[in-house]
Amino acid sequence: MAVCARLCGVGQSRRCRRRQRQNQQGQDSDSEVDMDEEEGERIVGKMKAEASACPLDDTTAALGPVAADVNKHPGSSGTPNPQSLLQLPPELLVHIFSSLPGTALPNLALVCKKFKQILNTETIWRRRCKEEFGMMEDPRKMEVVGVSSRELYVKLLHPYRHILGLWQPDIGPYGGLLNVVVDGLFIIGWMYLPPHDPRVEDPMRRRPLFRIHMWESSKAIVECMYGHKGPHKGDIQTVKKDEFSTKCNQTDYHRMPGGRQEEFRTWLEEEWGRTLEEIFHEHMQELILMKFIYTSQYDNCLTYRRIYLPPHLPSDLLQPGLFKGTYGSHGLEIVMLSFHGPRAKGTKLTGDPNVPAGQLTLDVDLRRPLQLPDLECQQSMEELSRLVLGVHEQVQGEAQELPLQGAEGGAESEERAEPVSGVEATPASSSPEPHPFVLPLGIMARNEVYPRTCKMCFYGTGLIAGHGFTSPERTPGLFVLFDDDRFGFIWLELKSFSLYSRLTDRLPYAQAPSMERFEDMLRSMQSWTS
Repeated sequence: MAVCARLCGVGQSRRCRRRQRQNQQGQDSDSEVDMDEEEGERIVGKMKAEASACPLDDTTAALGPVAADVNKHPGSSGTPNPQSLLQLPPELLVHIFSSLPGTALPNLALVCKKFKQILNTETIWRRRCKEEFGMMEDPRKMEVVGVSSRELYVKLLHPYRHILGLWQPDIGPYGGLLNVVVDGLFIIGWMYLPPHDPRVEDPMRRRPLFRIHMWESSKAIVECMYGHKGPHKGDIQTVKKDEFSTKCNQTDYHRMPGGRQEEFRTWLEEEWGRTLEEIFHEHMQELILMKFIYTSQYDNCLTYRRIYLPPHLPSDLLQPGLFKGTYGSHGLEIVMLSFHGPRAKGTKLTGDPNVPAGQLTLDVDLRRPLQLPDLECQQSMEELSRLVLGVHEQVQGEAQELPLQGAEGGAESEERAEPVSGVEATPASSSPEPHPFVLPLGIMARNEVYPRTCKMCFYGTGLIAGHGFTSPERTPGLFVLFDDDRFGFIWLELKSFSLYSRLTDRLPYAQAPSMERFEDMLRSMQSWTS
């Protein structure tokens, strides 16, 4: 009679298995720990045969370097010159089994009672928790809590592994950045907030939105952390692949005794670090109040979509990643910088009512470098406009010629266009020498403390739009590379300057599997808010 290959090691009969399968039709059953009946029988039969008949030399070769010392150190508790896995001493089997993926251990437990007993060893599961999820918790604390490493792996880490990583909440045009990580004996969802405007060089702020744990319980518990009254009951549901939702079951914990006015004052202090009276610009006050009213609707239920960090190639101008940038009255926003052949793209992870999250805020053409004049001429807005608009007109002219060339069958794609005037962008590996830089007179800058030297400058376009993302338009500007962690963009039409500083927080589980998957994600992000 077949047994059920589950992490807990408790078996079910074939009949129960079939009945369970019938009851769960339509549910997602792609868990790596589960397997169907035929696969279980095949694996169990194979492993039993290997355990009883496989010579130790062949077993060692199959297991790799983990079992390389078997012949040298057979162990006092094992049979001299063992000829099969079953004859190996338990301490060596523990070492071998702890090197296997946690998802493979349930199958191993089905081979025989000896293997099943050994797989109850705490050392094995502690190592799996550490290597697969980076959990470094003190075993003594786990003993106080009354939970084992195996229980943590089986009931917490493995079931919720799909929500680890970076996510963008669906909060209309505002978006956001959520980082779900293993933190001690918890899985915590941290909402990342930019520094208070305009201190772009300051570190990111973090606020916990939910946590999952097994304290004082035999199963994982989800708690909402929103509000100021402490953790309370919550729920997490996996909607579909690369998407999940959170729900608060006790929204009264979010309310304050002073009502909406007190909630607004508290939110304003956390969001902007100041009171409404200290913000004299009426337009900015309206934007702040609008954001509070809009985002407060999502305090009980939110949907999140997975996002990836951009892949890095040696040819990239600088390390891609996440940056904090100044956006005038909208405050600081988070932008993802990525490289796509001869182009650099800045995609908003947080947005505003004009240009929402998910949109391509910056598009830089790395084939069109610009040589800045001396400092005296840099202060002239007319000189900067002449340089940038000259390239912009050339780009527009080439774009108009492409359809004509295409009709004749001789057009090349934009990605393969020749550099302007035969000048190619300097490779990132050449480390160009910094040269003096100053903003032209008349350019508004939220942060007057910007670098006074830069490495390179390129022509690019920035996206501007009216309220509600009406009449979006790409306008010319200048991309300024200051160093490996800072860059800027001068918006000619707006006569403003945005300074961007790298987000240096460690973000595990966030690297894109491939460039194709990353580009698919970017296209999906734009469709969410278009």
